[in-house]
Amino acid sequence: MPVEPLSQKEIEERLAELPGWSLDGDRIARSYRLGSHFAATALVVHIAQTQEELGHHSDLTLGYDTVSLTVHTHSAGGAVTEKDFELARRVEALAPGHGAS
Repeated sequence: MPVEPLSQKEIEERLAELPGWSLDGDRIARSYRLGSHFAATALVVHIAQTQEELGHHSDLTLGYDTVSLTVHTHSAGGAVTEKDFELARRVEALAPGHGAS
């Protein structure tokens, strides 16, 4: 089933429901700060597991005590789709359990 790009208005509406997330060019993005490098690494592993479950992967960057994601859908020509927001919602649900802010 093809994934359709979201309109600018749809992207803005969905971003309003996800504090901390923003549009960064043609992607949605979010950074998290954690209490330690180990906590940040654990969050990366948990996000990777979630991405595998969804079959949808982001660009994921691990810093000393930070984790950053940028997400768009390659199969939709690099546009933002509902798949990106599903991943963002799942990450938002699991991040607090790792102490992310």
